[in-house]
Order: sequence, then structure tokens, then C-alpha cells
Amino acid sequence: MSVSAIVSYDGTPNDDDALALARVLAGAGAELTLAYVRHDPAAPDAAWAQELLMRGVAALGDTAAQTRVVVNPSTSQGLRELAASEQAQLVIFGSDYRTACGRIAPQRSTQALLDGGSTAIAIAPAGYRAREIETIGLLAGLDDHASIDTAHALTQHFQATVTDRSYNIDLLIVGSRPEAQVGRTLISAQAENALVGTAAPVLVVARGVALDFHSPIYIA
Repeated sequence: MSVSAIVSYDGTPNDDDALALARVLAGAGAELTLAYVRHDPAAPDAAWAQELLMRGVAALGDTAAQTRVVVNPSTSQGLRELAASEQAQLVIFGSDYRTACGRIAPQRSTQALLDGGSTAIAIAPAGYRAREIETIGLLAGLDDHASIDTAHALTQHFQATVTDRSYNIDLLIVGSRPEAQVGRTLISAQAENALVGTAAPVLVVARGVALDFHSPIYIA
């Protein structure tokens, strides 16, 4: 089963960064759905929202994607419910709009899903432009087989190397804390510091749930 990924998209520059990261992960086998969360069900903007998503699909070029317009007063809750209904394993975000170019800062809705959410979370740096994945950083415990397996699958796909550093890399994979429930994300203070200190995209893996990017799975 391929990785089903939702891309949170509202047409802002930082969500264009999310599209760029989505293209990279689609190249590794992720199936994309662009989602826009409308907060007011009475607002007459449904057609506009669909047009916005179609512009996002066009920006993906030859990368295929479905679209969903979700109505929910909370962006994070709307994405949480969509992920559950679509059985998605991953949600992709851009950074907060105030983030300096080349840095990562979770949006408010991203942070809400990082704190006990039921999917993996990927975050693109501000101003991100897709580039070849040659070096993958891995920040995970020795018993975190889900993160190790995910990293190995991606290194196999991209013919990349894996390292334990969070700098001079093309992607950082972060594992959830050991006390997190299986299938939930929960990162440590050390991981949070690494997340905001790296210039690479970040992929936070839910506890105990590896992402299958169509590569041989390594058993640690």
C-alpha cells in the first residue's frame, strides 16, 4: 500500500513550499491530496476554494493529485478528520508565514497535529525549492523501528546516505517519543530544537508506524 499524503494548501507562499516537498515525496511513491479547510460553512467561497486547489494541482506539474475542500472551524481538526476518512498516513505543511527563508517553524495547525496527532507530519522550510535527496538525517532512538524503516526506505529510493546529524542534509526524519501511543506523534524537546534549527525539510514519524515508500523494508 502506497503512502497516502494530504497537503494543507491555501495558496500562500509557504504552502507553495509544501507543494515542492510534496513533489519530492510523490517521487518516492506518495499519493497526494490537496486540502483546503473552510472555516465558515455559510461563506459563499466553495467555488473559489476549489479553484484555489486546482491552481495548486497545476503547480505540481505532472504530479497527480486529488483535491478536497473541508468545512471546519479548526484547520487542524478539519485535517485530522480528513486524514481519518481518507486513511491518510501523512500530512504535509509549509512553515509559519513569519518564518525566515531557509528555516522551519510549525504553523499553529501543524503544532496541534504534532502533539498527539494520528499521522506522520512533514514540514517544508520557508522558501523551499525541491532538490535531490542525497543525505538524510535521522533523529530517533535505537528501538524506533518505524523511523529507522522509513529512513531506510527513502535512502533506498533516493540512493541517499543516512546520518545522525541535523545539518548539511537534504531531509531530516524525526521519531516520536517512546511514551507516545502507537500511531501517534509526540516529539521531544531535543527534537523540537533540531526541527527549528535545521534548514532541511522535516518528516516526523508516528510511533510504531513506518511509511512505506515502495522500497525494501529494513528490519532493525
